[in-house]
Amino acid sequence: MRFFKFANESAIWRRIALCVCVASMPLASPAEPMHAIAMYGEPALAPGFDHLPYANPEAPKGGTIRLAETGSFDSLNPWILMGNPVWPIFTQPGLLTESLMTRSIDEPFTLYGLLAESVETDPDRTWVEFTLRPEARFSDGSPVTIEDVMWSYEMLGTKGHPRYTTVWSKVATMQQTGPRSVRFTFNTPDRELAMLMGMRPILKKAQWQGRDFDRSSLMVPVGSGPYVIDRVDPGRSISFRRNPDYWGRDLPVSRGLYNFDVIRYDYFADASTMFEAFKAGEIDVWRELVAARWDRDFDFPAIRDGRVVKSEIAHQRPSGIIGLVMNTRNPLFADWRVRQAMIEAFNYRFINMTLSGGKDPRISSYFSNSELAMEPGPATGREAELLAPFADQLPPGTIEGYSLPKGGTRAIDREGIRAALDLLRQAGWTVQDGELRDAAGRPFAFEILLNQSGSAMRTSAETRQIVDIFVQSLRNLGIRPQVTLLDAAQYVERTNNYQFDMTWYERGLSLSPGNEQLLYWGHKGVTQTGSKNWMGMNVPAAEAMIAEMGHAGGAEDYRAAVRALDRILTAGRYVIPVSYSRISRLAHASRLDYPEKTPLYGDWPGFMPETWWQKEKK
Repeated sequence: MRFFKFANESAIWRRIALCVCVASMPLASPAEPMHAIAMYGEPALAPGFDHLPYANPEAPKGGTIRLAETGSFDSLNPWILMGNPVWPIFTQPGLLTESLMTRSIDEPFTLYGLLAESVETDPDRTWVEFTLRPEARFSDGSPVTIEDVMWSYEMLGTKGHPRYTTVWSKVATMQQTGPRSVRFTFNTPDRELAMLMGMRPILKKAQWQGRDFDRSSLMVPVGSGPYVIDRVDPGRSISFRRNPDYWGRDLPVSRGLYNFDVIRYDYFADASTMFEAFKAGEIDVWRELVAARWDRDFDFPAIRDGRVVKSEIAHQRPSGIIGLVMNTRNPLFADWRVRQAMIEAFNYRFINMTLSGGKDPRISSYFSNSELAMEPGPATGREAELLAPFADQLPPGTIEGYSLPKGGTRAIDREGIRAALDLLRQAGWTVQDGELRDAAGRPFAFEILLNQSGSAMRTSAETRQIVDIFVQSLRNLGIRPQVTLLDAAQYVERTNNYQFDMTWYERGLSLSPGNEQLLYWGHKGVTQTGSKNWMGMNVPAAEAMIAEMGHAGGAEDYRAAVRALDRILTAGRYVIPVSYSRISRLAHASRLDYPEKTPLYGDWPGFMPETWWQKEKK
């Protein structure tokens, strides 16, 4: 087993402080072309750098890596809301399509030129301008033009997924400023917009002529990335083949990456079936999220004879939020006291010991495991100042301090049940003839919706075990929820339209939260389909903190705004959180290898399969 940690943690945190927080020194000069742009401070890599620090420029090329997903797909267009897309096109940015800039996962938020050879902006970042590389080409050999760029931005901004349209509304003008350059001017003060404009996929305009961009399709997109789509078996598998004529193979941001000749994704009905396929050697990599399973279930023949090895990869990214989310669009969960009662009834301590061996810590806030997490106790300083104007709108604990119940070691946590019953009574619910009812006699009834294919973090069997224990606990409150399992397509349809009361929820968060937080927690998501705001929250204070993050004037201001947002989300009691891991556990074929330099984000999009390679046979 390999276990890599950062060699100099103090140096890493100094780098985080430099990059995540607003640096005091200004840009070198207004409107000076730059090779890279950081959210705050200066990029870590100077002009003329050789390769990204977590890439191996000596990595051999060739071979195949076989990966897997759960569920199915019926579309090759992941940039719109419609359809059930093949997600590797979107979640592995840069494989098929490219953007003007590309992200380094060894820095909180820094972009380096990819399709663009340079980026320019003013000190206040009211506009940003990109200049294309003249050698940039699509996989069919045609040049990437400013016309392609501007068409892509307009289509994504007007007909694309809400993650694109939300930001597009903040663009006042888009204009061509030269044969290979385009400028975006903003109508909103927000430093992050200059970064976000560099991260949109660039598509070939000519391919989409006469087609409806906002309709799902199995048409193979033409991109400029290092891979092309080789084979598609709708709903079952997709293969990417490395393009030997890839235009950007010698760029510093590409050197040492994209080493496999073939990247194949197979789809499985559920995670349990997928794990059996991994044990049988049909797929090459397995991410294990449960520490107890990592210790208990990895003693099969391929491990014993060395065909499969276990690697643990450290990271310093936030925990994000994982657990059961309550949909406040349902009046049943609109009262924070009811949501807190559900949290009290969820005996996490017993569940964690029973299913996970108690090894991984519980998520205590949305930014746990990072300097952006709210601190215990009451808000102070700038954080308290930001929250003060909203004090009368926020639930108890937001400003004073909030913590989760400890739970008990037995299946029935009597202290938690008593606390839950008291909260429910305050909210107008009492047990009548063994059933929880309101004053009018209506029962406390709701549905827990689950995906029978599981999720990125948990197998279907694991989430069902967690829910089963929770349901048994709820019976002590006179509550008997209905548990519904759906196939992946039905589940996506219902969650996209918020047709659930409670469901499993997973949201990863970065070290540089910004505009994307509006898609997660903004009020538009209450009615706009396809947002990440599954809880249906409409909290002006949350949006005010997100705005503050965008134009923070210093290191402390930015951190205070994120921590204030963390307080609002956590004390909002929207999610019953479970555990997270401070490391990533990857079991993989021993013929595969990856660089010993672990990026700041660890196992994150951009790490695997991008930095991995197949060992040369001896």
